[in-house]
Amino acid sequence: MKKINIQKSVLTLTVLSSISLMSFIDPPKYRDLNKNGKMDPYENIKLPIEKRISNLISLMNIEEKAGMMFINGTLINTDGTIDKKEGATGMAARLPSPRELIENKKMNHFNYWQAPNVKEIAMGYNAIQKVAEGTRLGIPVTIASDPRHYFSNNVFAMEANGFSQWPEQLGFAAINDTQLMQKFGDIARQEYLAVGIREALHPMADLATEPRWPRVSGTFGEDANLSARMIKAYILGFQGNKLDVNSVATMTKHFSGGGPQKEGLDPHFQYQKGQVYPGNNFNYHLIPFEAAFDAHTAAIMPYYGVPMEQTSENVGFSYNKDIITRLLRDKYKYDGVVCTDWGLVTDTQMGPVVWPARAWGVENLSEKERVKKIIEAGCDQFGGENCPQYIVELVKEGQIKESRIDQSIRRLLRQKFTLGLFDNPYVDVEKATQIVGRADFRKLGNETQRRSMTLLKNDIKLPLIAVAKLKIYVKNIDPKIASKYGLIVALPEQADVAIIRLNTPWVPLETDNPFAKGFHHGDLDFKGKDLEDVITLCKTVPTIVDIYLDRPAVFPEINAAAKGVFGNYGASDAALLDVIFGNAKPEGKLPFELPSSMEAVRNQKEDVPYDSKDPLYHFGFGLSY
Repeated sequence: MKKINIQKSVLTLTVLSSISLMSFIDPPKYRDLNKNGKMDPYENIKLPIEKRISNLISLMNIEEKAGMMFINGTLINTDGTIDKKEGATGMAARLPSPRELIENKKMNHFNYWQAPNVKEIAMGYNAIQKVAEGTRLGIPVTIASDPRHYFSNNVFAMEANGFSQWPEQLGFAAINDTQLMQKFGDIARQEYLAVGIREALHPMADLATEPRWPRVSGTFGEDANLSARMIKAYILGFQGNKLDVNSVATMTKHFSGGGPQKEGLDPHFQYQKGQVYPGNNFNYHLIPFEAAFDAHTAAIMPYYGVPMEQTSENVGFSYNKDIITRLLRDKYKYDGVVCTDWGLVTDTQMGPVVWPARAWGVENLSEKERVKKIIEAGCDQFGGENCPQYIVELVKEGQIKESRIDQSIRRLLRQKFTLGLFDNPYVDVEKATQIVGRADFRKLGNETQRRSMTLLKNDIKLPLIAVAKLKIYVKNIDPKIASKYGLIVALPEQADVAIIRLNTPWVPLETDNPFAKGFHHGDLDFKGKDLEDVITLCKTVPTIVDIYLDRPAVFPEINAAAKGVFGNYGASDAALLDVIFGNAKPEGKLPFELPSSMEAVRNQKEDVPYDSKDPLYHFGFGLSY
């Protein structure tokens, strides 16, 4: 018996020694986020995500929960640091630093509008995560961004500074290639991932049924089925078949469709607050969102406007329980994050100008009452706001149950955990500089710009032949680039052909709001001297006109006078010239109709696609070589 017992003791000792040695060699890998010296369930990568979420929610206080429900802009300095610099001006002076928002407001969702170089973005991102790691629970930050891959022709996207450059969403719709759309999403995903951007504040699923709307350029055009195909492919490119550590979460906007704006005036501003449906076509605008749900978009953003006479009360989408709870949550069974558009609660001071909160339909409510109504409508997160104190007060006063707050926190944490931010939030700065703007990414972006070009008229036997003796007059085109295709002359009278680039006309709002002045509102037709100059050029020399179609331009006189007409949706001078001279072929088809007159525009219905009388060019039109 003793011999057997001794053997058992030796065996037990051997096993224990082995376990101890194994533990010493390969300790459990986890991040001690709350600095308590042990692995809590939320820190345990091996546990199911829902268990990790439940544990963390149980540890969070109401101030931390409230902070998580806000996302707003912050800064990264041009040198990659994140603290405010003395003497800073402009946006850098107005925006709070990440440290302020993390430590004082308990926030951990940010977006940045600036576009420093790639290395500095990555450095700043890591610095932000380091501050977050030092908080009580070490909850990592989610960084979101508006589009960074397009042309800087509008206020809703940033110039592709270091990132590969592509046409805007309209350009992909013009090509109508879902494989290409998904490929772009995958490339953009890799570039975002490299610098720490884990949420895309896009795509736009709105339909461009009102041609005067300033945000047409961000859409896939006016056809719901075309838009739906593009939306699904776009989301699959960014997220994959399901959200995981390699994904960038998409926040599809603006539910339930922001296109039908009365006379095209945008509800960013108090000049026009309601969306109208004279064609009784509300459901048509839901079709692209249904495709987004099918692709499991991680988040949804409602718009500012009031869906007039469509619900039980005329209030903005994010305040509207019929829209958020009854339609989005109940009918579509959507359980992802719902984040309001930016600035629905508090007024914004822009220098001497006060920009009112977009609390349309509930202007008389206090800021705290607005927060309550948005939560009761079914939203999870407040865009462009830094006022978590209102949620704290509402819970402590018993006006909102903490269990309701926990529903939103669960959705927000689920996204963070699924993206892997709790386990490894940092990026490799040097690797980021190698991935972002990679040569093959740029090449495909450049090819796509060329493919998206839409040839509308060809009375000049395009493509032209590039020869040294061909005399070219250019306007709004870089002469150095054009000189590769012929001899650049100073006067139209000296030229064999003229090539001119134009922008779709727009009329600035009469306002003291500097942001509003940048919106491309108003008439779409060329007038006065602008029109006369182009017509004179066309009469002087055979002229090819290219128009940037950020909205559907009205140009019957120019169309009649020009020998060749192109439409583009964000394309470089080189892209246009390569198509004109046959180095690439135009493949684009119009993603919206081009009206024949402003009278036709004014008489069409804001919510109905391609319904203007006798359009100059129909939806889907496009010539080829």
